[in-house]
This record gives sequence, structure tokens and C-alpha cells, in this order.
Amino acid sequence: MNRPFPAAPAAPDGASRRTVLVVDDMPDNLLLISSVLHGHYRVRVANSGAHALQILQAGPLPDLVLLDIMMPDMDGHEVIRRMRAHEQLREIPVIFVTALGAPADEELGFSLGAVDYIAKPVSPPTLLARVRSHIALSERTATLRAVSEKLSHYLPPQVCKSILEGTRDAAITTQRKQLTLFFSDIKDFTESAESMEPEDLTRLLNAYFSEMSAIAAEYGATLNKFVGDGLLAFFGDPESRGTREDALQCVRMAVAMQRRMRQLQALWRDEGVGRPYRIRIGIHSGYCNVGNFGSRQRMDYTVIGAAVNLASRLQEVGDPDGVMLSHETYALVRGEFAAQVRAAVRVKGIAREIESYAVTGIHEDDATQHGELTLDNPGLQLHLNLGQMDAAARQKAVAELERVLEVVRRAP
Repeated sequence: MNRPFPAAPAAPDGASRRTVLVVDDMPDNLLLISSVLHGHYRVRVANSGAHALQILQAGPLPDLVLLDIMMPDMDGHEVIRRMRAHEQLREIPVIFVTALGAPADEELGFSLGAVDYIAKPVSPPTLLARVRSHIALSERTATLRAVSEKLSHYLPPQVCKSILEGTRDAAITTQRKQLTLFFSDIKDFTESAESMEPEDLTRLLNAYFSEMSAIAAEYGATLNKFVGDGLLAFFGDPESRGTREDALQCVRMAVAMQRRMRQLQALWRDEGVGRPYRIRIGIHSGYCNVGNFGSRQRMDYTVIGAAVNLASRLQEVGDPDGVMLSHETYALVRGEFAAQVRAAVRVKGIAREIESYAVTGIHEDDATQHGELTLDNPGLQLHLNLGQMDAAARQKAVAELERVLEVVRRAP
């Protein structure tokens, strides 16, 4: 029966601003349901599945959809399938209003994403109660989502997600795990801060942290905290790709950060910043205690252990625009990254000297700046320091390298 369907009565002044879209091919059903909701909600109507999708895609979005199943051309099941496949429509709650009451029909509807069923003929009190209940639930869900979004700015996203999904409790618990730790710091930050206006300092520092945080998220780091002008992050908790891949991702991230810093330095110079920030980075792989520290009233998700201090110390002795690795990290990433052996480092609380390696090849001008290269790959070990070679030694090195290349080329 395809008679023209009646327009829904307008909601009176002061009525709720929440909107319900009613979808049914029978004008009498549209009129009945609209009359029940009138005075409580804004009501929009559609007399077919295709019409409903047009309304939804044109916007504004309703807060709830009351959807008939048995409609010609496009039934309610197809409508909800298309809604759930659409990014902007998939979160709108849908209640089926239908004469189909078999358990199999309800099971199909719920599997497609419906939140409830209302049987025809419609009982006005039941209809109004169900609509109120699901709109209230939707509002609470939206509030929780908004709060979660805000909390994610104060907690590492991985931790926030695990708490919301119930895989991690907000309790004072820690565990010993092998992590790869990253520590960065701005060279001569105190001196730079003294020569800048507070507004410029804040703008530059926030821009720096925003850029580095975006790269950390891209590579999957757990961004733990900002310590003054420093940044502490790690790989291996609450998610891990495996010890070696965690280390590789960390070094990849560090290289990406230093390359981005070069671009930022050029932009800041163009803006008139006399001393653009330059950062040092230290990375170490080792065992730490990671988890929630503090009290029942206030806790902090962080990492504690000598390995954190070691990463920080490596950063302190590293080169501006460079990345310094411990031997433990370099052993995990060798083969993908080349590095130059540096002087051993002594760290407070650790009796032994710490071997350190400076990653090479970060910037295009590294070779011309330093004239040094170290390769320590399986089957290939090479250390080149042009600064220690005179012209004759360099000529001899060229001949030796060409001989090595010929051997490699002839190898089966």
C-alpha cells in the first residue's frame, strides 16, 4: 500500500532536542509512531529504506532510528547493513519495529547491530519507554567516549585502551619485562629558554612535542612522559612485537624524529628563531619494572630501573641531531642500522663501562660531516675514519675496497 504518508507533527517549544528517524512503508504506522513520540522528541520520517539512507547521509544525524523490516525494494536488514558499513552512521542505535517475532528473526537483527526489537502492533507506552531507554544509553555511551578521548591525552593510548577493554586493571601492579627505552632531550635548552620570550618558548616547545608525539604514535611507542624538555618512551609494554622488532621500531622512530627535526629547524630559522632546537637521543634495551606505581588514590603508569638511567645517560653523551645506542640495542638492530663505535660510558649505579654506538646515515650530509662509517653486518665488518688517513692511505683504501668489491661480485 503506497499512499502518500503524512508529515510528522512538529515538536512543541521546549521539547527535547533529540531526534528520532522513523522508517516504515505504511503511512498509518508512521502517523501512529510519530504521534506517540510527539512532544518528547523531534521526529523525522522515511517511507522506504532508500529514503532513510538519503536522509541519514544528508544529515543532520538522528539520535535513534526506528526501523521496519518488511519493506519493498530495500528491507530493514539491508538498511542496517549499509548503516553499519558507513563510518558516520554505524554508531546510531537502531530499534527494529516489526511484526516478525520469531527467535531466528531477532537473532539475525541483533547480529546485524540492532539494539532492540518492538513488536507490532505497537504499544505506545512500550514504544516510548524503549526509545527513552536507548537514547539515555546512547547519551551515556557518548559521554564515556568523550571522557575516554580526553583521558587518552593524559595516558599512553595503549594503556587507556587496555583499561577500557578490561585487559588491564587500575591497580598498583608491576612486572619485570625486557623493553627498549628511548630518551631524548633538547641541547642547551636552558640557554635557549633564557633568550626567548615565554610565548615563543611555549609555542616552540609545544610544536616540538606535538611533532615528536605524532611520530611516536606512528611507530607504536608507548609515550610515557615529558620530563621538562625531555621525552621518555619505550617499546615492549603494554604491547610487544618481540624483543628485536621492538628495538628496530625504536631506532626507526628515533631516525624519523631526527630527520623531522632537520625540517623543523629550517622552518624555525625562516620564522626568525635564532637557535632552533636540536635534540640528542639515547636508546637502551634491558630489563625494567613497568606498571602502575604510587598509591590507591594516585598512581602513575611508568617504568623504573637502571636501564632507564642508562638510556638517559646515552642521550647526554650523544651528538646533537644524532642517535646513541647501547651495545645491547645495537646487537639487536645490526644488519639494518650501521653505527660508529664510541667511547665507553660510565653510568651511576652500574659498575661496568657501557659500550656505545652512534647511528650513522641519519642525515644525507653525515658522511661529508664526519667522514666515518662503521658496518657490522653478518659477513661484513668495516670501520672507516677518513680523518685518520692521509692521501696515500686513502688511495690504498680505495684499491683495497675495489678488490673486495670484485671478490663479492664474483661470488656465486
